[in-house]
Amino acid sequence: MSRETPDTSSGQSPSDAPDAQVTQTGKKPATETADISFTGLELDREGENESRSGAEIIQELVKRLPNAPGVYRMMNMEGDVLYVGKARNLKKRVTQYAQGRFHTVRIGRMVHETARMEFVVTRTETEALLLEANLIKRLRPRFNVLMRDDKSFPYILLSSDHVSPGIYKHRGARSRKGDYYGPFASALAVDRTINSLQRAFLLRSCTDSFYANRTRPCLLFQIKRCSAPCTGEISHEDYAKLVKEAKAFLSGRSQSVKEDISRAMQHASENLDFEQAAIYRDRIVALSHVQGHQGINPQTVEEADVFAIHQEGGQNCIQVFFFRTGQNWGNRAYFPKADPALEAGEVLGAFLAQFYDDKPTPRVILLSQDIEEKQLLAEALSTRAGHKISISVPQRGEKKDLSDHALQNAREALGRRLAETSTQARLLEGFATTFGLAKVPVRIEVYDNSHIMGTNAVGAMIVAGPEGFVKNQYRKFNIRSTTITPGDDFGMMREVMERRFSRLLKENAEEDASKEDAGEIEAAEGFPAWPDVILIDGGQGQMSAVRQILTDLGIEERVVAIGVAKGQDREAGRERFFTRDKIPFTLPMRDPVLYFVQRLRDEAHRFAIGSHRARRKKEMVSSPLDEIMGIGPTRKRALLHHFGTAKAVSGAAVEDLAAVEGISQRIAQLVYDHFHEKG
Repeated sequence: MSRETPDTSSGQSPSDAPDAQVTQTGKKPATETADISFTGLELDREGENESRSGAEIIQELVKRLPNAPGVYRMMNMEGDVLYVGKARNLKKRVTQYAQGRFHTVRIGRMVHETARMEFVVTRTETEALLLEANLIKRLRPRFNVLMRDDKSFPYILLSSDHVSPGIYKHRGARSRKGDYYGPFASALAVDRTINSLQRAFLLRSCTDSFYANRTRPCLLFQIKRCSAPCTGEISHEDYAKLVKEAKAFLSGRSQSVKEDISRAMQHASENLDFEQAAIYRDRIVALSHVQGHQGINPQTVEEADVFAIHQEGGQNCIQVFFFRTGQNWGNRAYFPKADPALEAGEVLGAFLAQFYDDKPTPRVILLSQDIEEKQLLAEALSTRAGHKISISVPQRGEKKDLSDHALQNAREALGRRLAETSTQARLLEGFATTFGLAKVPVRIEVYDNSHIMGTNAVGAMIVAGPEGFVKNQYRKFNIRSTTITPGDDFGMMREVMERRFSRLLKENAEEDASKEDAGEIEAAEGFPAWPDVILIDGGQGQMSAVRQILTDLGIEERVVAIGVAKGQDREAGRERFFTRDKIPFTLPMRDPVLYFVQRLRDEAHRFAIGSHRARRKKEMVSSPLDEIMGIGPTRKRALLHHFGTAKAVSGAAVEDLAAVEGISQRIAQLVYDHFHEKG
C-alpha cells in the first residue's frame, strides 16, 4: 500500500484516445470486501507497440480516466501485476507516472516495465484503501510492500453450545458458538495459557463426542486439570460457576477472580477443610502462573495493538504486541519485503492496511512512528469494524512506555535476523568455494527417502536459501510406482527426481533459463523456483541415477548435483562428497561448511521421517470400506455400528447389508461385490 508520488504536479488531460478500450461495469469483483460496492473501469492496451516506453503507454491510458477515487494496477507484458496503488484522484495520480520524472530508481523501473494498466473506481478514498490492501495481499506485486508472514492468529474459545462448555484453541472462521479471547501471538502461548486455565478452573478440553461416551473420569481428572462434568463428578450448576469465573478472568477481571478464590480458600481453611483449601490454593497458583507469563500488563490500556518498526541494513522489522482486557497476549515480529529506499513511516503504513485486511481490529492502535494518511486508515478500519478506531503515536505515559518496549523488541529481533543472515551468507560463500560453484547459491534443495522395508515410501525435499530454511517450499512425494522393488532407494530417488523436475520444466516453460543474476531472480519472484544446487543423501550409485535423470531432462548444466554419503561406520564428520568434476573427498572435522551440510541433511531426514510416519499412521487407521466407491463417512459409520468391524461387513450377506439403515439394495450389492470375486 506504499504511496508513490513521483511528481506533485498534475498534467492536463488530452482528448480521448480513439484506440483506448474502455469498459464500464457495476459488477463486484472477487477481490473486493463484502461491504464495498463500486463501479469498475478497465483500460487495456492490447496490441500496443512494444517499443514504446512505459511512460508513453501510461500517457495514452490516462486520457479517459475520471477525476474520482479508485485503485490502479500496473502490469508488464506477461500480465504480471507490478504494483497496486490507490488514489484520491485517479487522473492526477496516474498522470504523474506519465511525466517521466521519478524520485527513485525503483519507480522508474516500475514505470518502464508497465505495458498495461487496470483501474477500479470506488465511491470514496476509504473504499479505495481497503480494496488496495485486499489486492496487494492476493496478488503480491513485486514493487509493493509485502507481508511475508500472513498466518492467522490463534484464539481461546469457551464454547456455549453444550451443557458443559469446553475450553479450546481455535484458528480460522468463528463458526462455533461461544466466547473468543485473543488474539494470541503464537500457538505455544495459547497452549500454555489453556494449560494453566485448566488447572485454575478445571474446565474440560475434550470433544463433545468423547464427553458423551465417558463412563468414568479420564486422566485429566486424576491430575486435577478437569472437574469431570461428563461423569457427574461436579454438578452442572457448580461447573457453570467455574465457567463464569474463567470468563471473568479472560475478560480482564483477573484480580477480582483471585480475590474471590482467596476468600473461598480462607473460608475452607477456617472450617478445617484443608483438602478443599489446597484445591483453591492450587488454582491461585495457576492464575498467577498465567499472569507471570504475560509480562507487561498495562493499567490504563484495556484493548490495543502496539506496532513498532526498526530499519537497519536495508531490512525492516515490525514488532506487534497484543493487549486485550488489560492483559498481554504476546508479541510477534514481522519482516516485510520493502524497497530499502522507503522510509519507516511508508513501510509501516503499508503494513498496517494489509495486516488488518482479514483480522479483527482493536479500538486502539499505538505506533512508534507516524504514518501517512493516518486519519484515512483509521476511518477505513472503523468502517470495516463497525466501531471507532483510533491510531496514535503516544508521546508520554504508559502508552509511550509500551511503544518504546515494542521498539526495543523490534530492534533486537532485527539484530538477531541480520546476524543470522550474515552467518548464512558466509556459509553459502564457503559452500560455493568448497564445491567449486560458479556463484553463491540462492536456492539449495536437499532430498531424502524414508520407508520401512519399502512400505509407505516417501520422498522428501527441503529448501534452504540466504535466510535459512524456506519451509513453505518443502515438498513430499508419496512413491507411486508399482514397478519399484521394495527398499530400492535408487528407484525411489529416480521417481522423485523425475516428478520434481518434469513439473518444474512444465511450470517454467517460458522462463528464461539463461538468468544468472540471483538478485534479479529474487527481485522478480521473491524466491527462485529453480535450484542452484541439489544435495542427495547417497553415494556414487545415487548420484549416477540422479545425473542420468538430469541428462534425460536436458538440465544437467543448469543444476549442480552433490552427493553426501555417510562416512565409515556411519559416523558424523566423515561424510564423503561426490561431485561431477572432482574425485570423492571429505572435509576437515571442524569445517563450518561440513556442519552446514550436516544441518541441511538432518533437516531433510527429519522431514522425510515425519512425512513417512504421517502416511503410515493414516494407513493404519484406514478401513477396507474406504476403498468402496459410493461409501462415504455416513454409510461407513452405519455399517460399522451395525456389524461392529469391517471384517464382519465383508462376510455379511446382501440381505443383511440391505437391512442397515441408509443402505439401499444397490449399495448393499456394491459392498458385497467388493469383498466377493465373481467366478
